[in-house]
Amino acid sequence: MLTKGEVGRRLLDEHRGGTRFHNLGPECGVADLASAYAVQREYVALMRPSQGAAAGYKIGLTSQRMQQMCKIDQPIAGVLFASRVKKSGAALKTRDYGRLGVEFEIAVRVGRDLPAMGTPYDAETVGRVVDGVCAAVEIVDDRNADFAALDVLSLIADNSWSGGAVLGEMRSSWPDLAAAKGVLFIDGKEIDSGHGRDVLGHPFVPLAWLANRLIVDGSGLKAGDIVLTGSLVTTKFPKESGRFRYELAGIGTVDFTVKV
Repeated sequence: MLTKGEVGRRLLDEHRGGTRFHNLGPECGVADLASAYAVQREYVALMRPSQGAAAGYKIGLTSQRMQQMCKIDQPIAGVLFASRVKKSGAALKTRDYGRLGVEFEIAVRVGRDLPAMGTPYDAETVGRVVDGVCAAVEIVDDRNADFAALDVLSLIADNSWSGGAVLGEMRSSWPDLAAAKGVLFIDGKEIDSGHGRDVLGHPFVPLAWLANRLIVDGSGLKAGDIVLTGSLVTTKFPKESGRFRYELAGIGTVDFTVKV
């Protein structure tokens, strides 16, 4: 049986070698959520020398559409590296990824630490410490995974495919996030749309889930963490070069280009 560190090293080598994503075998010992996140921590630690500090986290599979797409019925989390966070106007190249996917989200910034309490966090308690909100695009690298045979534990171990983000301007005040509509345009044509309520009813619900998840793992959300709360629409995998624009009503926009 491989150690968690050895599995993390294998994942690092596969990314560097351009290996297609595949589910972990029984020799990896990833049999439950605890072991999957333990491997993720080892893998993330191995990435730090090249990627640097973390900026926060991504949460995935928080909408019904995304859960149906991946055939997984629970949220997942991964670490977001600061070196992979870009500003609106960024240029993405598909050749830099195993397979580039982009997701369209509401990001939040945590204003103070969220340590363990006597009771779990909920949307109301985490909402009180959010001090910024912005339109955000999550960059996903699924390494050309086969979604028909996707194993959630293997996905989590692989840092939940966290490839970075493109962020709009952070706002210190915002409208009702559940009602906020996000619209995706490619080369000026509307492609898809969704609302903040599509991510578990409200973006603060997955944020509370993450706060509690991190406490289980012995850590917690920290002041300044940026959290991507999940895509309002299904992942888009660009096959042609184009200009993307994501408009989040009452909050802001994100623009970026993709070069195939």
